[in-house]
Amino acid sequence: MSSEEVPVPASSPSVGGVKEKALIPPTQTSKEKICVLGAGSFGTAIASMLARNNHDVTILDRNEMRVKSINESHTNPDYLVGVALPSNLRATTSATDALTGAAYVFHAIPIQVSKKFLSQYTDLIAPTVPIVSMSKGIHCETLQFMNDIISEVFGEEQLSAYLSGPSFAKEIVLGMPTGFVLASTDVALAQRVGALISDDRRVRVWTTDDVVGVEVGGALKNVYAIAAGAVEGVGLGYNPTALVVTRGCSEIKKLAVKLGARPETLSGLSGIGDLMLTCFGPASRNRSVGVRIGRGESLQDVLVSMNEVAEGVPTIQAAHTLATKLHMLDQLPLLKAVHQVVHEGYPIPGILDGLMAIPVSEED
Repeated sequence: MSSEEVPVPASSPSVGGVKEKALIPPTQTSKEKICVLGAGSFGTAIASMLARNNHDVTILDRNEMRVKSINESHTNPDYLVGVALPSNLRATTSATDALTGAAYVFHAIPIQVSKKFLSQYTDLIAPTVPIVSMSKGIHCETLQFMNDIISEVFGEEQLSAYLSGPSFAKEIVLGMPTGFVLASTDVALAQRVGALISDDRRVRVWTTDDVVGVEVGGALKNVYAIAAGAVEGVGLGYNPTALVVTRGCSEIKKLAVKLGARPETLSGLSGIGDLMLTCFGPASRNRSVGVRIGRGESLQDVLVSMNEVAEGVPTIQAAHTLATKLHMLDQLPLLKAVHQVVHEGYPIPGILDGLMAIPVSEED
């Protein structure tokens, strides 16, 4: 076992033999002050989960009406409508209030605006205060992942971790059993953050030091969810949908490994786990974008009608650019095809053309 791996107790389950290490939920975790940046669906869900674990949790959000509703009626009027939030969860528009004294900061702002957003708070978040990123994607202009953005904004010494895995926000708030993977190059930090999140009945955390693998898996699954949704929406059937999802997983792994990830990470929760949920789950925003495009709606009309960001749309462009720079585009025919459909106006059945034209070869 390498020095970077966290040992798994004999009683702990494994996940497909990958290097995600099980974290046994503690019987008691000390109460911590935690700030969650952003009151969208996922930020609200994670804040609720942390508050349910009896932590002192404050959501920092710019919308005064949303903050008032969370504090007074314990509901988010814009996201997770009608779902009751823990009574001990509060929200504020004051960064000083939310961040001063916080032991942990959970980041749930879309990646395309994260650099500008985080740059406002460099004086309020010390390098020793861990930032736990839940944002998934690739920045269109810089081709950065969240790990790159956090390091650029706060410096290389900033403590950070990256939360991913198959997890719909509403199901988290409702307390349905959910598994996460938490990535950090600081193994002790991953264990500490995992202990904040875990409980004995509803939440299970696995840790890994493969930050690159977790970030690439979390970003690219949205791209292939749009492809799977488009195939479904145009009525091509279940066979090609399964084909898209399976080969999409292969393409994600190829790109991740090229960027330095371990291939087995993409067989875990942040890879195939998140991909499956996002491609087949009816609550998936990115899948819904694909389905609606497949049924004939324009991309612009679809996006205008949504009250949350579908990160897969800008990530398609960013991933296409990244693959081109890495001279990998020919190895990623699905990525190339979904870019043609979403950003170049090609007909949706063309998503399958590149796959079907591949000569008989050994499966990779």
